[in-house]
Amino acid sequence: MNFVINSTELLKNLQLVSGVVPSRHVLPIVENFLFEVANDKLSITATDLDITMQVLMQVEVRGEDIRVAVPSKLILDILRNLPDQPITFIVHEENFAIELSTTNGKYKLSGENGEDFPAVPKAENTQTIMMKANILVKVIQKTLFAASTDELKPAMNGMHFSFTANGATFVTTDAHRLVRYRRLDVVVKEDATFIIPQKALNQLKNSLSGLDEVVSIAYNESNAYFSVNNLLMVCRLISDKFPDYENVIPANNPHKLFINKKELVGTLRRVNIFSNRTTHQIRFKITGNELNISAEDIDYASEANETLKCSYEGEDMELGYNAAFLQEVINNIDTEDTLIELSSPSRASLVLPNEQEEGENLLMLVMPVMLSNF
Repeated sequence: MNFVINSTELLKNLQLVSGVVPSRHVLPIVENFLFEVANDKLSITATDLDITMQVLMQVEVRGEDIRVAVPSKLILDILRNLPDQPITFIVHEENFAIELSTTNGKYKLSGENGEDFPAVPKAENTQTIMMKANILVKVIQKTLFAASTDELKPAMNGMHFSFTANGATFVTTDAHRLVRYRRLDVVVKEDATFIIPQKALNQLKNSLSGLDEVVSIAYNESNAYFSVNNLLMVCRLISDKFPDYENVIPANNPHKLFINKKELVGTLRRVNIFSNRTTHQIRFKITGNELNISAEDIDYASEANETLKCSYEGEDMELGYNAAFLQEVINNIDTEDTLIELSSPSRASLVLPNEQEEGENLLMLVMPVMLSNF
């Protein structure tokens, strides 16, 4: 059997799904792409058993349908180094050997029986939600940075999706930071909640960037199915219970600090250089309409101290933060000014945009750290 396909188009589609392919796995066949040719269509599948991605392409087929596992690294390497041109794939069904024929050369590689490749999980007993691709990408960009990487807390390793008739809520937390992002323009008839792993969301963000189409999100008790155009991603849901995050968000925050985002980020970046390399502890001292940010690393006899003008409503206060965590949160603000709402030095601080866009509501939370004497 053989089929003809454009090298550039094939590379583009392989790169869409290649992030799922594990470099080493206990099941060696998943280190390949699965090529399935039928009815003038080429289906390319990649999986790590938790996430499966599949893309469909039009091809010119000559011969019988076939399923063959193609070495992922080898096929990507050769395609990256080929100019834009048609490629003829010849697959020998008796031993799954593969020949690539181009304008100037021929290349041989060893494939495997595609029947041994894991099957794509079937979408059974699913409910479906529709979202614009650009909204879903924005959701991931706004929230995923705060997800935990602690394998002992699997529920926090992903993003909590919650859909109701009043809108959609997306939450991530690592116990030091929390992001709650609400979209009032995404509504459903039936309420739904599930947790999507962050690796799957990163793959999804890369695949959807620049698209303006509608994404279909189907889900059941074990999997979520994201499909748009010729692309499908299936991921296993995280089954653990997500923390009761609403109880962590302080309801009463009478002290309000308004400050220029760019100036604050610049100060945090500079002062953090001089903080302890393990704790990244910095000190916030708010006096009137001045914010003093300082840090010291006793081990290296280094320290930094900067003062910024701000607008502050409340009592003078002194707090400690992890500069790296706070900086990442502040960087996620799109407005020129940042609003930080405070209740006390020992309670969580809320970080908000000075203005919210219509149809969305972003709230970020940073836990303070206990100050040590500099």
